[in-house]
Amino acid sequence: MTGRRLLTVPGYLLAWLLWISIAPVWLVAAAVVDLVRLNRGVALRSGVFVAVYLSCEVLGIIASGILWARNLIWRFEPEDWNDVHFRLEAWWANALFRSIAFLFELELQVEGTTELEQGPYLLLTRHASAGDTLLASLFASSTFGVRLRYVLKKELLWDPCLDIVGNRLPNAFVDRDSDDSSAQVRSVKQLAKNLGPKDGVLIFPEGSRFTEEKRLRTIERFKRSGNIAMQEYATSLSHVLAPRPGGVLGLLEQAEGIDVVICAHTGFESTASISQIWNGMLLGNTIHVQYRRICSDDIPSNGDAQAQWLWNEWKNVDSYVNAHQSETKEQK
Repeated sequence: MTGRRLLTVPGYLLAWLLWISIAPVWLVAAAVVDLVRLNRGVALRSGVFVAVYLSCEVLGIIASGILWARNLIWRFEPEDWNDVHFRLEAWWANALFRSIAFLFELELQVEGTTELEQGPYLLLTRHASAGDTLLASLFASSTFGVRLRYVLKKELLWDPCLDIVGNRLPNAFVDRDSDDSSAQVRSVKQLAKNLGPKDGVLIFPEGSRFTEEKRLRTIERFKRSGNIAMQEYATSLSHVLAPRPGGVLGLLEQAEGIDVVICAHTGFESTASISQIWNGMLLGNTIHVQYRRICSDDIPSNGDAQAQWLWNEWKNVDSYVNAHQSETKEQK
């Protein structure tokens, strides 16, 4: 951890100083590129967002450093320590999302946000890009003050804000390539302990961002294993991956009787790569989001039945994405 931060913290600070100091150069260059490409200022918008992102990182690093120093002098109570970091986390995510929405002229159409108001709950979210990881914090945390605990891939620890603040809070950074899946599930289950009325746990049941290549690999994996039923199920999905039930079932077991909120969304697919953003695929998009709450009484208590329930619910997510992607294409 220390070795990683010795690279990332100075690296991000240096990148910020460099990007800000040469702003006159990249601003002019981006403007020229946009004039040549006639793409509504995508290069300029992208350059400004890089500045915003690096600035948020620097401010987050500074704020976390101040909190650390303050804690040495005047100890926080554990609840206050968590609360101030949850608020810092929410500010960081909200600032990034609002910047993306403003710079790229995104329109948000959201239904069911009130389902996020009262915890505790498990928030199961579709994963299509880096952008959708900010949605939950925008609505659950910034709007209603719900303190979300995240299940995230360990690669995100190379972002210093997520590393520093994320490790001070009850989050789980999982190794998706680990040979010991049971250990990963155990670390996820710990997040469901002692959840209060303003707490929640967010997990991406697919385990990875959706791409067509990953969908085909998933189908092939089930085919090789001889699991015909799951092969047919994965083939029936067009916009999501077949969910991996281990983490979700572990959370349901640990937090018995908890409600589940499912987040289906579409519109962020064009942020899956830098080239897509550079080519203007994000600009002017409509982001459709639906939050749907399922009472604990309507969730099976048996593990196998829960897995089947999850697969059925993810089929509904796929149908939502399909319907709203078609709607967006018709509008364009």
